Amino acid sequence: MVSIQPTGAVLGATVTGIDLAQPIPPAEFGRILRALGQYGVLRFPGQKLDIGDVKRFSELFGEIQGNPVRAMDRTQPFPEVGILSNIKENGAYIGSPDAGQDWHTDMSYRDTMGFVNVLYGIRIPHRAGKPLGGTEFSNMHAAYNALPEQIKTKLDGMTVTHNFEKFWEHMRQHKNSDRPAMTEEQRKRRPPAVHPVFLTHPITGRKVLYCNEGYAVRINELPAAESDGMLDYLFRHQLEMRFRYTHDWTENDLLIWDHLGTIHRAIADYGPDEVRLIRRCQVMANKVFDPAFLRPALEAVA
Repeated sequence: MVSIQPTGAVLGATVTGIDLAQPIPPAEFGRILRALGQYGVLRFPGQKLDIGDVKRFSELFGEIQGNPVRAMDRTQPFPEVGILSNIKENGAYIGSPDAGQDWHTDMSYRDTMGFVNVLYGIRIPHRAGKPLGGTEFSNMHAAYNALPEQIKTKLDGMTVTHNFEKFWEHMRQHKNSDRPAMTEEQRKRRPPAVHPVFLTHPITGRKVLYCNEGYAVRINELPAAESDGMLDYLFRHQLEMRFRYTHDWTENDLLIWDHLGTIHRAIADYGPDEVRLIRRCQVMANKVFDPAFLRPALEAVA
């Protein structure tokens, strides 16, 4: 029997009583989906999952995104499942080494935005008995609710442009990434996307602040200078400590979080010899806004 225990913080709940390596009954999936909207971040501790299990669970929520700038290697058995790791083999990282990226929301730069991130912790770095490489979140339901009414009224119905190249250049210029500048072909693969500043969350039915510093570049209905000032205000507002929550990893945790209702960042507090290995699937919001998917899932909850 699935048990959902809230952390008591502004985000987060622990889900027990379920083996994610097994098929998930509709009622249990409905409870998970409802809890995801309510708590934003769900931890499933003590899971024993192979790479296929991670893919299968992730696909319950929607289509898995491939690499943002490269086509997936279809010669691999599970090319959709990515790796976050600082492990090197033959002088090259075995997965993405970009832990420590600043605050963002995955895939807001796409027309079909991101819905969830699914991460499975295989090796977690420790120092002095404490886990390193945590993931920090901020609650965008709460951030919207706490905005002054005049800001809510002013920005209601406005849209914001999200651009993948903003993140790419930030990593190059400020995070010591050795990646080259994006090519014209890469820009064509990831053109800017436009979304509402205030998004109605499909699960909760409440508004969230959908505007993150990692990708948001312009509020389209405002003059450029006013847009810059408003974005600066929103970015500072959404990171107030009252909205924030940190997950400390344990090996065999599966962590899933809601991109629509949270922003996040990885904490790069570990060294190259402190090994971190996590499997990841980034899942798109190609199902969750569809009542034909969402309503039966939520109605199946006992």
